[in-house]
Amino acid sequence: MNTMKQFLNFINGEFVATGKTFEKRAPVNNQVIGQVHEAGQAEVDAAVAAGRAALKGEWGKMSVVRRAELLHAVADEINRRFDEFLEAELADTGKPRSLASHIDIPRGAANFKIFADIVKNVPTESFQMTTPDGGTAISYAARSPLGVVGVICPWNLPLLLMTWKVGPALACGNVVIVKPSEETPATATLLGEVMNTVGIPKGVYQVVHGFGPNSAGEFLTKNPGVNGITFTGETRTGEAIMAAAAKGVRPVSFELGGKNAGVVFADADFEKAVAGITRSAFENCGQVCLGTERVYVQRPIFDKFVAALKAKAEALKVGPSHEPGVGLGPLISAEHKAKVLSYYAKAQAEGATVVTGGGVPEMPGEFANGHFVQPTIWTGLPETASVIREEIFGPCCHIAPFDTEEEAVALANATDYGLATTVWTQDLGTAHRMASAIDVGLVWINSWFLRDLRTAFGGAKASGIGREGGVHSLEFYTELKNVMIKL
Repeated sequence: MNTMKQFLNFINGEFVATGKTFEKRAPVNNQVIGQVHEAGQAEVDAAVAAGRAALKGEWGKMSVVRRAELLHAVADEINRRFDEFLEAELADTGKPRSLASHIDIPRGAANFKIFADIVKNVPTESFQMTTPDGGTAISYAARSPLGVVGVICPWNLPLLLMTWKVGPALACGNVVIVKPSEETPATATLLGEVMNTVGIPKGVYQVVHGFGPNSAGEFLTKNPGVNGITFTGETRTGEAIMAAAAKGVRPVSFELGGKNAGVVFADADFEKAVAGITRSAFENCGQVCLGTERVYVQRPIFDKFVAALKAKAEALKVGPSHEPGVGLGPLISAEHKAKVLSYYAKAQAEGATVVTGGGVPEMPGEFANGHFVQPTIWTGLPETASVIREEIFGPCCHIAPFDTEEEAVALANATDYGLATTVWTQDLGTAHRMASAIDVGLVWINSWFLRDLRTAFGGAKASGIGREGGVHSLEFYTELKNVMIKL
């Protein structure tokens, strides 16, 4: 687990070292496990040039069918090297093996096949009309690639969320330059080997490592040779990227922060609702943009629900990914641990009742230096409290009672964000009304994190711009032109 690795940039089909590196530390014990080679302006410029050359070369001339075949081969090669990708993801994130092996790596591979098949089979529209001179004209739509796409990735689901964007971008004929999070360089780098193995042309998939300001992220987003930028991460960073993209009026696709509400009605299947909120609040150590940090429970079952969720949280085994039965791994970094613990302290300072957690668990040996925190539940705070208003991105939630459906809607909507919500009720009418009234991009009824990849994904308000998923991804990754033919 602590073998030192070198994470190189992947530019024009070659792995490229630089004279400037930074440490990659393991979240489970804070030990240095690798050196990441930071891309400078020259490396980013070289990647953009290689990408533009690839658009004019074999890749740009390739048929949709052949692209789809290559992307299927990419998915097959990821699955063939499943264990390598899994170990890389575990070392980078520290998340439970059961989670990464069932979600991160399988979905990371599947994204290539799903979008290859969608693009291969998606239709465009055509119309026939009578012209003013009594003749006939036919118009049809044609899609072309956007061009060079900058892909700025998060650290919470590194492979999955990266290929969620790279898959459709490549399927549409674009080239991509990936800037992984500085916290999780491994799987994006490893994917470069896969691309070479299956024969993806040079310059089509590239990786530049680094940070945001005055580093690879800024150099990439400000490069005028980048035709569009897709980003998953916090809203503040999205604002900076949007400002950079404004020069040249380049399109962006953003999936940003969230302060998502879970709403549990008294008629809900109680055990399923408790299990669902346990997942949505604590899975991946709360480091999920779709996670639930605000929980509203109808008053008749409020006390029972709080007690049940407390029992579930306290039953979660906290530990490193390799230990059997672990349900909660570490946070991604010492910096993020400090941020989450600062909110734990704020909650107490603002008068919260700490139902469970609120601190750091005792860990044995080297894991005492890891970035572990306790799963935490609060009650008793006003809606103006920091932990109710601001995204924490940790394994925690505040639970408050409500009485009426109208009150639940108002509480759920009382945020600048609008990414997702999960509603638990057995009344179909209530479910439909809540889904319509809550201002979010995704609504789950009696479920959470259940996804059909053919459907739209994205947030409202400060949670994002645009939609990806299924044919909706084509709206960003292609330019749609109309061709009119006078017969």
